[in-house]
Amino acid sequence: MKYLIVLFLIPVFCFSQNPNVRKLSEYMDKQFEINDFSGTVIVMKKDSVLLRKAYGLANREFEVKNSVETKFVLASVTKYFTAIAIMQLVEQQKLSVDDKLSKYFPAYPNGEKVTIHMLLTHTAGLPLDFDDLYMNSTTISKDSANVILMRKPYLFEPGTACKYSNVGYFLLGQIIEKASGKSYADFLKQHIFDKARMTGSGICNNDSIVRMKADIYYKENGKYAKNPYLNWNLNVGHDGAYSTVDDLYKLDRAMYGNSILSSESRAKMETKYNSRFPDGGFFDSYGYGIIIDPYYNHGHSLRTHSGGFIGVMTTFDRYPDDDLFIAVLSNNGSESHMVSYALSAIVFGIPVEMPYIHKAIEIAPTKLTAFAGEYQNVKIIASDDKLFLNTLDDEFVPESQTKFFRKGNPDRTFEFLMDRKGKVTSVLVGKGGVKEKKSRLTKLKR
Repeated sequence: MKYLIVLFLIPVFCFSQNPNVRKLSEYMDKQFEINDFSGTVIVMKKDSVLLRKAYGLANREFEVKNSVETKFVLASVTKYFTAIAIMQLVEQQKLSVDDKLSKYFPAYPNGEKVTIHMLLTHTAGLPLDFDDLYMNSTTISKDSANVILMRKPYLFEPGTACKYSNVGYFLLGQIIEKASGKSYADFLKQHIFDKARMTGSGICNNDSIVRMKADIYYKENGKYAKNPYLNWNLNVGHDGAYSTVDDLYKLDRAMYGNSILSSESRAKMETKYNSRFPDGGFFDSYGYGIIIDPYYNHGHSLRTHSGGFIGVMTTFDRYPDDDLFIAVLSNNGSESHMVSYALSAIVFGIPVEMPYIHKAIEIAPTKLTAFAGEYQNVKIIASDDKLFLNTLDDEFVPESQTKFFRKGNPDRTFEFLMDRKGKVTSVLVGKGGVKEKKSRLTKLKR
């Protein structure tokens, strides 16, 4: 059985006069019905609610429904909070982004080469993760984790490249504690959550049960399973925060109202620091805990961050020039970034294909090879009578003679376009129903 709750903060735009508002609701209803979206969504424009709904279950075992007050673990969206806290400490003159890692961790190898700025921008050369430490039920402490991390080699010379690192933000969380004299949770509560009146937000720990926090589920062999134990001792700084869609909007208002951080500090957070590293993916658009104007911005100025681990997918988008804010929080692995991408497209009047049931068919292998090739920013690969996007890990399944959907995630599609002679000229790459045309450059040689 599926559950849907609809609540409103303030009067909504009249549906009969705003077709885009109707499309937002229709799109999310389809995401719920077709793709089993579970979570909450908010779309705000100039302080007016365009959409604010909850879908699915916070607890599947007892059929507890999600509501817009349900709290969701944010995963890497926590990095935004961490960066704000660092900049608050800069304003309090308790630290500098030029401080060396060795100031706070004297034993850290080559810590004198790493700055707080590098940690904030993922340019310190630290590894992505802790392997499986934070999934370990033995609850390894932060101090023990630090010893293990100090044994890990740098991926590159600090400051010479860009590679996403949860470890860097884990260290930033501890730097906040060392510089402020408060726990990470207490500092964020006092200086961010309380100031922005975020009453449904906090930091997870191993000892407390959080009221109205959604459990986390993921698909295993076609069925939902609850996320295994998480060691919250290691989910500090890079992860571990929980919040609601309403609270994330309150934070957005507070940030742009300069009530928790000065406009000068916010501008520093929203500066692209990694443009000299174009091979860093969209992290070449990274500032401090936030991504600025990535390629998927519909041509509009965008501030964004997403998060995800087993069963958790979260996204917030801020379009400052349009005064548009979107947050999508999910507790069953629903692709929040694709959903938010489509919702913003609808607001901007960009055509969006509604979710539908995809049915696989078989087509001749010889036809698959004709589709393979280099397109703008996209590579289509034919291998073992299958088609793949960019890598052999990303298989797409045919649903027509020219259209394919991603195996396990039908919100990603591509559809080939041909000229009158039947020659493939381009491909429509779909993400959450938003399609982008990519012209063909070359045909891949087998």
